[in-house]
Amino acid sequence: MGNRLSRIYTRTGDDGTTGLGDGSRVGKDSARVNAYGTVDEANSAIGVVLAAPSVPDDIRALLTTVQHQLFDLGGELCIPGHAAIHAADVDALETQLDRYNDALPPLKDFILPAGGEAAARCHLARTIVRRAERETVSLGRHDAVRPEAIRYLNRLSDLLFVLARVLARAEGQGEVLWNHQRRHG
Repeated sequence: MGNRLSRIYTRTGDDGTTGLGDGSRVGKDSARVNAYGTVDEANSAIGVVLAAPSVPDDIRALLTTVQHQLFDLGGELCIPGHAAIHAADVDALETQLDRYNDALPPLKDFILPAGGEAAARCHLARTIVRRAERETVSLGRHDAVRPEAIRYLNRLSDLLFVLARVLARAEGQGEVLWNHQRRHG
């Protein structure tokens, strides 16, 4: 195993910079730090989904695998030129996406991010993954980003949407449809 943290604070970031995995230093508000920081936030949000007791074992196992992959992706984004997410990882997400989506009825309306505790948490994780995708695309406008990283985040947000639908059903809440014809009093 690499470096072990014996002391959490180093004071090296007190000047508004942080170290990348290759040893270089950048501003804490750089596009690269925003990208891998938002991937870390998404990973934490998935941890919040997993903290819901109603998450079925198969989804729990899948999301735990995703957490490991997001940690890998964060490392890829933190170390310029590093590759940790591959086409096979994206393909595996697509396989799971198809598996869970095939059992769902087709969507005819938009749904609100609700449907029970685990489903709502999953919707929140989905929106954070979408932000991570936007931040990674933004980084790619001026720095090298492998297309697999962006594809992974895109598929993951789709998978989390489908899993939120599955969780809403599993929790017995069902989906909350957007009422586009409601009247304001």
